[in-house]
Amino acid sequence: MELRLINEQGQESGGVDASDILFGREYNESLVHQIVTAYQANGRSGNRAQKDRGEVKHSTKKPFRQKGTGRARAGMTSSPLWRGGGRIFPNSPEENFSQKVNRKMFRAGMAAILSQLAREGRLKVIDGIRVDAPKTKLLAGKIKGMGITDRVLIITPEVDENLWLSSRNLANVLVLEPHQADPVSLVRFDRVLLTREAVKSFEEMYA
Repeated sequence: MELRLINEQGQESGGVDASDILFGREYNESLVHQIVTAYQANGRSGNRAQKDRGEVKHSTKKPFRQKGTGRARAGMTSSPLWRGGGRIFPNSPEENFSQKVNRKMFRAGMAAILSQLAREGRLKVIDGIRVDAPKTKLLAGKIKGMGITDRVLIITPEVDENLWLSSRNLANVLVLEPHQADPVSLVRFDRVLLTREAVKSFEEMYA
């Protein structure tokens, strides 16, 4: 498998040999959907809470007499059937939303995403990307010089301080190291830029 190599002007300047297992895999939509959903679910915190009938503020006094009113009998105002009553199955802060994904499935899903990005021409390889000073304008100029106007995910083996600080104020740019790359980011961004070393790191992790 050969990935397209571009220079700082966005022009193709050759190719980079890459693993067929990682960048030439058939796309599996159901598997990709599963790992994306699981990743989002595993990042979710159980921070919502509701009260059951024992926790809501209520009186234990019978609201009206048992017979003769024509209404359904009632013992407390905390009943879930009443307005202001407790929930039958309340949400709790200890609720666990995590989903288990096998390591083999996760690797296959990441390979399917990277392969589809390469097929669609959304994934490109560059020799490296650096900025001389922590200035947003410098990084924005480099990206614009490559002809990239969409949202771009840059993956490089080492994110130095200048590159990280320069990318913080760019809403459509995210800089990550290979071990930080996740399925949601790969799917969400329109373009993915990998350095040569990042390609090797991905092959070591997933191929």
